[in-house]
Amino acid sequence: MKTEIAYNIQPFTISIPDAVLSDLQQRLSDTRWMTPIKTTGWDYGVDPEYLQEFILYWKNTFDWRAQEKKLNRFKHFTVEVEDYSLHFIHEKGTGAVRIPILLLHGWPDSFYRFNKIIPMLTDPVDHQRDITFDVVVPSLPGFGFTKSLREVNQQQPMRHSASVLFNLMTEVLGYSQFVVAGGDGGSPLAQTLAIDHPEVLKAIYITDPGWHVQGVDKSTLSKKEKKYAEKGQKEFMQQGAYAMIQSTRPQTLAYSLNDSPVALASWILDRFYFWCDGPIEKSFTQDELLTNIMIYWSTQTIASSIRAYKMETVSPTLTAKDYVKVPTGLGLFPKDIGGIPPREFVERTVNVQHWTEFERGGHFTAWEEPELMAADMLKFFSTIKF
Repeated sequence: MKTEIAYNIQPFTISIPDAVLSDLQQRLSDTRWMTPIKTTGWDYGVDPEYLQEFILYWKNTFDWRAQEKKLNRFKHFTVEVEDYSLHFIHEKGTGAVRIPILLLHGWPDSFYRFNKIIPMLTDPVDHQRDITFDVVVPSLPGFGFTKSLREVNQQQPMRHSASVLFNLMTEVLGYSQFVVAGGDGGSPLAQTLAIDHPEVLKAIYITDPGWHVQGVDKSTLSKKEKKYAEKGQKEFMQQGAYAMIQSTRPQTLAYSLNDSPVALASWILDRFYFWCDGPIEKSFTQDELLTNIMIYWSTQTIASSIRAYKMETVSPTLTAKDYVKVPTGLGLFPKDIGGIPPREFVERTVNVQHWTEFERGGHFTAWEEPELMAADMLKFFSTIKF
């Protein structure tokens, strides 16, 4: 017999204490800069000139309170679900038909990834359509404003997160059916939800197939698939140091990232630079990059966000043998990690019903090209019968 649980949903306002901001200012002022070797740009990592200018802007110009005000224009809430005090945005659509949708971020972004796209999905007046979405954007467990209520050290953190988010949508918010969209870590998380709850999850939309696809038997790959896999392997050898560290020694790294705002900024900026449809200053403003970094800094969740890499490596939730049966749409952007995969490669693990290849855009799709992504999501989800 199912036991009914009363969930206490609380309105939430982002308000970082003044003491945290004062401490940050002091740490930025006390930065001990190293003397970099004479190199060109980003060849050895984050460009030292770019980083010093970025930190100077952070210290002297960036206005967190102004960004905080912008973030708080959305309806934020917290609720205790399983092991977490879960933070989420819940914005309801105003169209004649409203589709509940769960938007899932990854690392090193945050719920802020969807800052631009939320109004495009909820407001039919501005975008002239009858179908809109009830948008739910959580901070994933261990990220940002979603804090652990107790010591959590389970294996398969992705499956645990999927359980928490499924309960949020069904038990807490009361949706009997919904759809999911995600990128980066949000992609395999969406696929996990679809595999575990196909009776409730009507469809998913992802911007990359997820890293577990790389585990397919290479002897079965076509020439086109092999070329894509080899390209991905080469790119990982050039850019995958972050993943190797986070998958093996995350705690060793976390001490410095949690203690030094410059170290944290450097580590996160490195990924944004190499994963965007650059240059980085074209894809993101300094205020946008710093707002995302501040979410990690002010909540001290960088350690818990990268710890999941090791847990998931030890006991992976998804493998190449898993298959998503629910209808799946893909919006693929050319500058995403590894580029655009062959459709046949993706069809090995998901039921592809919608496939769009865009001419521009990088890894942080909802952030870089929100108009393109919003329109494509609507096109796909409007075909799903509820």
